[in-house]
Amino acid sequence: MAEVAIPASVKVTKEGSFITVKGKLGTVKKDFLKLPATVTVEGNKVVIKPYGTRKRDLAVTNTARSIVTSMIKGVEKGYTYKVKIIFAHFPIAVKVKGKEVHVENFFGERSARIAKIQGDATKVEVQGEDVVVKGPSLEDVSQTAANIEQSTRIKDKDQRVFLDGLYVYSREEGM
Repeated sequence: MAEVAIPASVKVTKEGSFITVKGKLGTVKKDFLKLPATVTVEGNKVVIKPYGTRKRDLAVTNTARSIVTSMIKGVEKGYTYKVKIIFAHFPIAVKVKGKEVHVENFFGERSARIAKIQGDATKVEVQGEDVVVKGPSLEDVSQTAANIEQSTRIKDKDQRVFLDGLYVYSREEGM
Protein backbone atom coordinates (compact mmCIF):
# COMPACT_ATOMS: atom_id res chain seq x y z
CA MET A 1 0.00 0.00 0.00
CA ALA A 2 1.29 3.46 -0.92
CA GLU A 3 0.00 6.88 -0.01
CA VAL A 4 0.55 10.27 -1.62
CA ALA A 5 -0.24 13.39 0.42
CA ILE A 6 -2.32 16.05 -1.35
CA PRO A 7 -1.23 19.68 -0.71
CA ALA A 8 -3.89 22.25 0.26
CA SER A 9 -3.53 24.14 -3.05
CA VAL A 10 -4.34 21.03 -5.14
CA LYS A 11 -7.68 19.28 -5.69
CA VAL A 12 -7.71 15.57 -6.61
CA THR A 13 -10.88 13.78 -7.76
CA LYS A 14 -11.61 10.28 -9.02
CA GLU A 15 -14.26 9.59 -11.68
CA GLY A 16 -14.42 5.92 -12.66
CA SER A 17 -10.84 4.93 -13.47
CA PHE A 18 -9.69 8.52 -14.13
CA ILE A 19 -7.73 10.56 -11.57
CA THR A 20 -7.99 14.33 -12.13
CA VAL A 21 -5.56 16.73 -10.45
CA LYS A 22 -6.37 20.47 -10.51
CA GLY A 23 -4.00 23.23 -9.45
CA LYS A 24 -2.97 26.80 -10.22
CA LEU A 25 -1.22 25.82 -13.50
CA GLY A 26 -4.04 23.72 -14.92
CA THR A 27 -5.55 20.24 -14.90
CA VAL A 28 -3.90 16.87 -15.48
CA LYS A 29 -6.02 13.75 -16.10
CA LYS A 30 -4.79 10.13 -16.18
CA ASP A 31 -6.53 6.80 -16.73
CA PHE A 32 -5.60 4.07 -14.22
CA LEU A 33 -7.92 1.41 -15.74
CA LYS A 34 -5.19 -1.06 -16.73
CA LEU A 35 -3.33 -0.69 -13.42
CA PRO A 36 -3.53 -3.91 -11.34
CA ALA A 37 -4.27 -1.94 -8.17
CA THR A 38 -7.08 0.09 -6.62
CA VAL A 39 -6.57 3.84 -6.50
CA THR A 40 -8.79 5.83 -4.12
CA VAL A 41 -8.89 9.42 -2.85
CA GLU A 42 -9.36 9.48 0.92
CA GLY A 43 -9.46 12.93 2.51
CA ASN A 44 -6.14 14.65 1.82
CA LYS A 45 -4.29 11.64 0.40
CA VAL A 46 -4.33 9.26 -2.57
CA VAL A 47 -4.17 5.59 -1.52
CA ILE A 48 -2.87 2.90 -3.92
CA LYS A 49 -3.48 -0.73 -2.90
CA PRO A 50 -2.05 -3.55 -5.05
CA TYR A 51 -4.08 -6.71 -5.77
CA GLY A 52 -1.28 -9.03 -4.59
CA THR A 53 1.84 -9.05 -2.43
CA ARG A 54 4.43 -10.16 -4.98
CA LYS A 55 7.42 -8.05 -5.95
CA ARG A 56 5.78 -7.09 -9.26
CA ASP A 57 2.64 -5.84 -7.46
CA LEU A 58 4.75 -3.61 -5.20
CA ALA A 59 6.64 -2.27 -8.24
CA VAL A 60 3.32 -1.35 -9.90
CA THR A 61 2.25 0.41 -6.71
CA ASN A 62 5.43 2.51 -6.61
CA THR A 63 5.04 3.37 -10.31
CA ALA A 64 1.49 4.57 -9.70
CA ARG A 65 2.68 6.59 -6.70
CA SER A 66 5.37 8.33 -8.79
CA ILE A 67 2.82 9.09 -11.55
CA VAL A 68 0.42 10.72 -9.05
CA THR A 69 3.33 12.62 -7.44
CA SER A 70 4.44 13.99 -10.83
CA MET A 71 0.84 15.02 -11.60
CA ILE A 72 0.68 16.99 -8.32
CA LYS A 73 4.11 18.60 -8.93
CA GLY A 74 3.01 19.47 -12.47
CA VAL A 75 -0.09 21.44 -11.48
CA GLU A 76 1.86 23.22 -8.70
CA LYS A 77 5.18 24.02 -10.44
CA GLY A 78 4.99 22.70 -14.02
CA TYR A 79 7.71 21.18 -16.19
CA THR A 80 10.11 22.75 -18.70
CA TYR A 81 12.20 20.93 -21.33
CA LYS A 82 14.73 22.80 -23.45
CA VAL A 83 15.72 21.59 -26.92
CA LYS A 84 18.85 22.99 -28.64
CA ILE A 85 18.90 23.65 -32.41
CA ILE A 86 22.27 22.51 -33.82
CA PHE A 87 23.36 22.85 -37.45
CA ALA A 88 26.66 23.02 -39.35
CA HIS A 89 25.81 24.19 -42.88
CA PHE A 90 22.08 24.62 -43.57
CA PRO A 91 20.43 26.96 -41.05
CA ILE A 92 17.47 25.18 -39.45
CA ALA A 93 14.26 27.19 -38.96
CA VAL A 94 11.74 26.02 -36.34
CA LYS A 95 8.15 27.30 -36.38
CA VAL A 96 5.14 26.44 -34.21
CA LYS A 97 1.92 26.11 -36.25
CA GLY A 98 -1.13 25.15 -34.20
CA LYS A 99 -0.55 21.73 -32.59
CA GLU A 100 2.57 21.02 -34.68
CA VAL A 101 6.24 22.04 -34.69
CA HIS A 102 7.69 22.48 -38.20
CA VAL A 103 11.46 22.01 -38.63
CA GLU A 104 12.34 23.68 -41.93
CA ASN A 105 15.52 23.52 -44.05
CA PHE A 106 16.90 20.50 -42.16
CA PHE A 107 19.90 19.38 -44.30
CA GLY A 108 18.49 21.66 -47.02
CA GLU A 109 15.34 19.54 -47.43
CA ARG A 110 12.47 21.20 -49.25
CA SER A 111 9.67 19.86 -47.08
CA ALA A 112 9.43 20.57 -43.38
CA ARG A 113 9.72 17.83 -40.79
CA ILE A 114 6.70 17.85 -38.49
CA ALA A 115 6.47 16.93 -34.79
CA LYS A 116 3.17 16.75 -32.92
CA ILE A 117 2.53 18.66 -29.68
CA GLN A 118 0.94 16.35 -27.08
CA GLY A 119 -1.79 17.55 -24.70
CA ASP A 120 -3.89 20.69 -24.64
CA ALA A 121 -1.93 22.61 -21.99
CA THR A 122 1.55 22.04 -23.49
CA LYS A 123 3.15 25.24 -24.82
CA VAL A 124 6.05 25.35 -27.29
CA GLU A 125 8.00 28.51 -28.10
CA VAL A 126 11.19 29.21 -30.04
CA GLN A 127 13.74 31.42 -28.24
CA GLY A 128 16.79 31.99 -30.45
CA GLU A 129 18.62 28.65 -30.72
CA ASP A 130 16.36 26.97 -28.15
CA VAL A 131 12.92 25.43 -28.37
CA VAL A 132 11.22 25.60 -24.94
CA VAL A 133 8.45 23.10 -24.12
CA LYS A 134 6.37 23.90 -21.00
CA GLY A 135 3.30 22.43 -19.36
CA PRO A 136 1.72 20.88 -16.25
CA SER A 137 1.79 17.27 -17.50
CA LEU A 138 5.22 15.58 -17.37
CA GLU A 139 4.10 12.92 -19.87
CA ASP A 140 2.89 15.48 -22.44
CA VAL A 141 5.92 17.78 -22.08
CA SER A 142 8.47 14.97 -22.31
CA GLN A 143 6.67 13.27 -25.23
CA THR A 144 6.49 16.57 -27.14
CA ALA A 145 10.23 17.16 -26.61
CA ALA A 146 10.93 13.57 -27.73
CA ASN A 147 8.76 14.07 -30.85
CA ILE A 148 10.75 17.20 -31.74
CA GLU A 149 14.06 15.37 -31.24
CA GLN A 150 12.90 12.32 -33.22
CA SER A 151 11.66 14.45 -36.14
CA THR A 152 15.29 15.28 -36.96
CA ARG A 153 16.69 11.76 -36.59
CA ILE A 154 19.33 11.05 -39.23
CA LYS A 155 19.12 7.82 -41.22
CA ASP A 156 21.69 6.29 -43.59
CA LYS A 157 24.49 8.61 -42.43
CA ASP A 158 27.11 8.39 -39.70
CA GLN A 159 25.55 10.09 -36.64
CA ARG A 160 29.01 10.88 -35.24
CA VAL A 161 29.80 13.03 -38.29
CA PHE A 162 26.38 14.52 -39.15
CA LEU A 163 25.43 16.12 -35.82
CA ASP A 164 22.70 18.42 -37.15
CA GLY A 165 19.36 18.23 -35.39
CA LEU A 166 17.39 19.22 -32.33
CA TYR A 167 18.49 17.73 -29.01
CA VAL A 168 16.97 17.84 -25.50
CA TYR A 169 19.57 19.31 -23.14
CA SER A 170 17.63 20.43 -20.08
CA ARG A 171 14.78 18.95 -18.00
CA GLU A 172 13.53 21.19 -15.18
CA GLU A 173 10.69 21.59 -12.74
CA GLY A 174 8.94 24.95 -12.92
CA MET A 175 7.56 26.95 -15.81
